[in-house]
Amino acid sequence: MATKRTSRDATISDIAAAAGVSKATVSRVMNGVATVNEEIAQRVRAAVAELGYSPSATARSLSLGESRTVGVVVPDLAHPMFHQVLHGLHRAAERDGYRVLVADTREHNDIEAATVLDIRNRTDAIALFAPRMSREKLLELLPNIAPVVVFNRTTGKRAGSVLIDYADGVGQVARHLIALGHTKIAYLEGPPQARSNMARQDGLDILAAEHPEVEIVNVACGSSFEDGYESWPAVRETTATGVIAFNDVVALGLLGRLSEEGVRVPEDLSVAGFDDIPFSRYSSPSLTTMTARLGDVGERIWTTLLDQMRGEADLEPTIFAPALAERSSTGPKR
Repeated sequence: MATKRTSRDATISDIAAAAGVSKATVSRVMNGVATVNEEIAQRVRAAVAELGYSPSATARSLSLGESRTVGVVVPDLAHPMFHQVLHGLHRAAERDGYRVLVADTREHNDIEAATVLDIRNRTDAIALFAPRMSREKLLELLPNIAPVVVFNRTTGKRAGSVLIDYADGVGQVARHLIALGHTKIAYLEGPPQARSNMARQDGLDILAAEHPEVEIVNVACGSSFEDGYESWPAVRETTATGVIAFNDVVALGLLGRLSEEGVRVPEDLSVAGFDDIPFSRYSSPSLTTMTARLGDVGERIWTTLLDQMRGEADLEPTIFAPALAERSSTGPKR
């Protein structure tokens, strides 16, 4: 009696020989093509079962013209906010039978476009998270990488886009501090090239026009724990009683430094962040922040991308409105 082959040994040629058909017929049966005679299809399936054949995912991708893989390009995978969005996207893509390939450009703007093109050539579609390239370059690139969805950048309806309303969000947290009596607020700026930082600045400009009695002091900072930690001397120089950080990571870095310096939060200084990453709820004190349902954001990026792959896309931007999560790091001015 012949020994049953393992899936690593059996090939499509073996299946064709065992079933007495061509390799093309085997391929059509394996890909579910309905035009194959049912009796022949049963012979092929019987040979597959007998020989333990498992088709190559790569070969199947070539025959169908798809990889069942989508790419994601992220400017900084160290940022926990991107983790949450990725988790939501990955969960939704897996549900629909797709894998996710992720590339991190590590804030190297000069390699971003080349990285995007490389990943897109390996995948069926791509999502760009907060790309750092100029608007001109982004709009020029989009037609060459479709289907594509862009997170936190506008696309002029040239591609799908999913956005968080940072301008409104930073206005909400600033109004929260104003309601607590703070009239001098320091804003720890994010990376200058980040469009989300520009949107926050727009929101603060609107707020300053509404509240001429309030002084907003910009402090050059960044987006990392270290940036927040190192910002304390500059924050102290402002004499502000409230701080809005570019994101939760920066805010948590500052909280760590304030604890070392013996600065009481919120009695001496109120601190607020943005993004509501998991750590923010468990910091000491717990961090007031803006929450934007980042897992839902990731899922929406996926459904928009899948619609484009199916030719059903509505290119109207999806905008998520953040909401204030008031916790212990902000309090009345004393």
